[in-house]
Amino acid sequence: MSIRRTTKAARGAVVLAAAVGLALVVAGCGGGDDGGGAKATDGDKPPARSSAPKDGGPGSPAADSDKVIGEMKGPDGVVVTLHSVVRDSGGFVTVNGTVANHGNRPFNAINWRSNETELRSRSSISGATLVDKAGKKRYLVLRDTNGECLCTTGLSGLMPGASRPIFAQFPAPPAKVTEVDFQLPTMPPASVQITD
Repeated sequence: MSIRRTTKAARGAVVLAAAVGLALVVAGCGGGDDGGGAKATDGDKPPARSSAPKDGGPGSPAADSDKVIGEMKGPDGVVVTLHSVVRDSGGFVTVNGTVANHGNRPFNAINWRSNETELRSRSSISGATLVDKAGKKRYLVLRDTNGECLCTTGLSGLMPGASRPIFAQFPAPPAKVTEVDFQLPTMPPASVQITD
């Protein structure tokens, strides 16, 4: 009798292991691939999650690109056009715009990044700030739990005549603050109105 019980137990263990293995294979092959093909391109650098949300989705940069609320003209024909500065109920402000290269050589945003060493993207707008001149406060770009900026990253190789949407998220100034200066290193500031 004990041999029979042992054989039944062994069969049960094999069936259980096969069921668990099949469940893992099905779970591994199941959804989750949106077909977008977001893959790391720079060695072990993860894909830039915040640099290019799909058009029309939440947080989509430069969604209203026909509207112009501010413009910054920098060296070498680089122009940043601001489209919206929106205060969200979550306690942050999102700036949307477009950077255009009207110069005659490729543009890299290496000088627009912050001085932090833990940022993975060397060409981002992580050095952007919002300045409340009346309240004498400066707001820096927000970071995620990995230390990455909540802003456009991977902003390099913008060829002459090309443009690209950009965005950055900041902590929201107090509700009474409706006008701020948006600043990028190497560019003159632009005074903009915050909308709700």
